[in-house]
Amino acid sequence: MTGRRLLTLNAGSSSLKFAIYEVEANTPLLLSGQVSGLGGAPHLKVNAGPARLAAETWTDTQGLEAVLARTFGWLDGAGWGEGVVAVGHRIVHGGLHFHEPTVLTGTVLKGLEALAPLAPLHQAFNLRGVAMAAAHFPDALQVGVFDTAFHAGQPEVARLYALPRDLIAEGLLAYGFHGLSYEYIASVLRGQEGPAAGGRTIVCHLGSGVSLCALSEGKSVATTMGFSALEGPPMSTRSGSLDPGIVLHLMQAKGMSVEAITDLLYNRSGLLGLSGLSGDMVTLLESALPDARQALDVYVYRIARQIGSLAAALGGLDTLVFTAGVGENAAPIRARILEQCGWLGVRLDEAANAAGARRINLPQSAVMALVIPTDEQVIIARGVAGLLDPSGALDETPTA
Repeated sequence: MTGRRLLTLNAGSSSLKFAIYEVEANTPLLLSGQVSGLGGAPHLKVNAGPARLAAETWTDTQGLEAVLARTFGWLDGAGWGEGVVAVGHRIVHGGLHFHEPTVLTGTVLKGLEALAPLAPLHQAFNLRGVAMAAAHFPDALQVGVFDTAFHAGQPEVARLYALPRDLIAEGLLAYGFHGLSYEYIASVLRGQEGPAAGGRTIVCHLGSGVSLCALSEGKSVATTMGFSALEGPPMSTRSGSLDPGIVLHLMQAKGMSVEAITDLLYNRSGLLGLSGLSGDMVTLLESALPDARQALDVYVYRIARQIGSLAAALGGLDTLVFTAGVGENAAPIRARILEQCGWLGVRLDEAANAAGARRINLPQSAVMALVIPTDEQVIIARGVAGLLDPSGALDETPTA
């Protein structure tokens, strides 16, 4: 008989990640998969442990709904859709109220839909994934796990902008994102380093989106993304932090609409805008074009500056962690960032870094430098499992 299973979904604008876990105390992973290239020819990859179960390109499938339907069809056809009692969803923005894994009732979903303008590249796609999963698994519990939740306990001084109090009361605060990734890294450090979780730690989540987080004993105390996912260093296509006067100038002198500015800052800036070539790190590292090289210069410089800022918030630095696609795989970028952080006492082991080792600092380094692959899916699974009793039923209805 098929055991009770838990499906996790991370639905985005360009990719869909999913995994299936057994509903048990340790929430063992049974299967993981991803559909990449949603804007072109979606490609499905599915693994169960080291075994590759599927590798397919769907040239006749376009859009998130079609990709989800086909993914669910593949799971059902292979028998993996049986016994799903709960579906856990990554929801990027939880706003002021959603700080814990939450059952996605109609009322909750309306509140999350209202937050879509704060995360236009993610929130709507996350919620479309919820609707599709609810239709396909009508008897399964739908649960949201929020990227912003990990940062909700930060000191108030770290979350406030210097704005009038009435606007702050409306929710104009620094929320922070990539929380599922940071929570996973904190759990790994806690398991390896004990309760101190690496002490004063800065985690560099370097992917298409880029943010850094200062952790003190595994708790978020400051992070570079704020009210939206635009703040912080330059990203693949997002601008990162900039003088708000630039936005005023674009509106007043250029006559740009809100929609045009949104497209500019989210889709046409960052590494793509600076290089004029691509937002893809591999492409830029291989390019000899001056603008591509300068785009990487700015990227490294801004990240190193943010590390200095977060080290000040921590009062020093014990551990520096690289994670996500660029952080885990781009050794030249890690080397350049650590070179600029030499003043903090970090000393790079060039051979270990080039070999993709977990620990990439020399023994005499004052700062431990690590490369740790992130796993947002397992954090979703743990959050959902915490709401279920051993039978797979809802343990108690959480308050939103």
